[in-house]
Amino acid sequence: MSPPDPSAVRYDGPWTHRDVHANGIRFHVVEAMPAGGVVFADPDTPLVVLLHGFGDFWWSWRHQLTALSELGYRAVAMDLRGYGDSDKPPRGYDGWTLAGDIAGLIRALGHTEATLVGHAEGGLVCWATAVLQPRVVRAIGLVSSPHPAALKSSILRDGKQRATWLPNFLRYQIPRYAENLITADSGAEIERLLRQHAGEHWSATPEFADTAERMRTAIRIPGAAHCALEYQRWAFRSQWRPDGARFMETMREPIDIPVLSMHGDRDRYILTSTIRRGQEFSPQRRVITIPDAGHYAHQENPAAVTTELAKLLA
Repeated sequence: MSPPDPSAVRYDGPWTHRDVHANGIRFHVVEAMPAGGVVFADPDTPLVVLLHGFGDFWWSWRHQLTALSELGYRAVAMDLRGYGDSDKPPRGYDGWTLAGDIAGLIRALGHTEATLVGHAEGGLVCWATAVLQPRVVRAIGLVSSPHPAALKSSILRDGKQRATWLPNFLRYQIPRYAENLITADSGAEIERLLRQHAGEHWSATPEFADTAERMRTAIRIPGAAHCALEYQRWAFRSQWRPDGARFMETMREPIDIPVLSMHGDRDRYILTSTIRRGQEFSPQRRVITIPDAGHYAHQENPAAVTTELAKLLA
């Protein structure tokens, strides 16, 4: 079977697809179409940038993309560096560069600041941008994404968190083997991860099957699997290098902005105790449990997530 073209992720809907150049590369962004069918051009309209997690792409935020637009916000979901129809450069998967990507994208969209919302690794990009590029971040919303220092602490000290998180992380460090693993059998490994981390209710629905199929297509786009794994490889390799030590030390600087941390009550991958760690890094943080949801709360219970995001944005 031939690999899919990057344009395969440009699904039709009440949104428009755009290519935006920022931080030296091209990003595929999807902007919700507000009532009347005219994309927001007013820089005074509050901007919300939605960031997906590992093995995913912009589609993860389809529910919030349209719901936030209906509430009057300029909602933009993006394919992160290396994913979907965004450029796939060989380097740049470190925290510093990723924060620069988001800051550059906000400015390229004609804004001086935005609220960032991220799931899992997309949430880690939110944390990094808030610390490293504070002038462009108004607030951050997170789904199953603890502070990087809190996650590291939990993995080192909490046996249950280590047992759920570490095996896949270590397995994905192996070059070529990991790329083959997540693309073999038309991306079946991605569906396995999705099913393993989702709540039982959502994983039995037609929407889950449709989402899994789209994710399996997106990860087989040439270069996407390798780039997705580079995020995790930098996180591992940098632990023994000066740049990683400097990054983690910098990330310990508290951020004095509103932070919303959401967590599915059935998430068995990132534990509640891990989510609640690290309040000292974000004194304004509010932790909310999303009912009837696993690791993908924004897809499993989108209405509840959107309600909490509306409170953050207000």
